[in-house]
Amino acid sequence: MTPSGHGLLSVSRVRGRSVATRARADSPLRLLLPDNRGDALWAYTTSYGGGLVDGDALSLHAHVGPDASLMLATQASTKVFRGPRGSSQRTELRLDDGALAVLLPDPVVCFAGASYSQRIDVDLAPGASLVLLDASTQAVSPAGSASTSPATPAASTCAATTASRSPTGCSSTPRTAPLDARLGGFDALATLVLLGERVAPFAAALLDRVGRTSPGAHPGRIESASPLDGGTLVRIAASTAAAALDAARSHLSFVAELIGDDPFTRRW
Repeated sequence: MTPSGHGLLSVSRVRGRSVATRARADSPLRLLLPDNRGDALWAYTTSYGGGLVDGDALSLHAHVGPDASLMLATQASTKVFRGPRGSSQRTELRLDDGALAVLLPDPVVCFAGASYSQRIDVDLAPGASLVLLDASTQAVSPAGSASTSPATPAASTCAATTASRSPTGCSSTPRTAPLDARLGGFDALATLVLLGERVAPFAAALLDRVGRTSPGAHPGRIESASPLDGGTLVRIAASTAAAALDAARSHLSFVAELIGDDPFTRRW
C-alpha cells in the first residue's frame, strides 16, 4: 500500500522539451503541472487543508532523465501547525547525466507549538546540475508579534552524490532548538546551493560577489558564501522574510536563462 502523502514524478526530454512521463500524488499531497514558455517541466507541490497538520508526513520522489530539466516549487508558503506528533516533508531527487533540477519552494512558516522536520536528498550523476533555495521564517500573530516559540524549524539536508557514490554537496545536522532562538534576532533564514556544470559560471560569480560584500552593506541582512566541491553555498539571514527572499531571488536571477522562463515573475 502506498503511504499517504507520497508523490512520484518522472521527467524526460522529448522533442526538445522536458515532459512528465509519470506524475502521481496521494492525498494530502497534490502535484500541479502548469504550462510555461521554457523547455523545463514546471511542477508545484501543495497540500489539502492549507498547510501541514499534526501527523502529516509528505514525501516526493522525482527522477529527471538525461538532459531534462525540472523546476520544482510550492504553490505558497508551507504553513506548519501545532501538534504533539509534529509533521515532516522529504524530497528525493535523482538526476541523470546532463539533467538540471531547480528547487524554489516558498518559505516554511512554523506556528507556535509546531514541530517540523525536512530532508532533501539529491543524487547527482556526472554532468547533472542543481539549484536549491531553502527558506524558513517566523509566523506573525495578528497583533504583529512573532509567534514561533517553541516551534522547531526545518532541519534541512542536501546530500548530493555522484554516480561513483563519492559524496559531494552540503549537509546540515537536524536541530530541535526553538526557532526564535536559532534566528538570533532575525526573522528569516535562507540557504542557496548551486552545484554542477550548467550552473558553474553562476556559482563562481555568486561566490565572488557575496564574498566581496562588506558586512554592513545591507542593513537588516547578513550573507555569507562558501565554496563547495563543484559549486557554491550561500546563507542569508534577514530582518524580514521579504528581505531574505528578495536577496535570494536577486542571486538566482540567472534561473530564467537556464530554464527559459522566469518562475519569480510568472507563477503560472
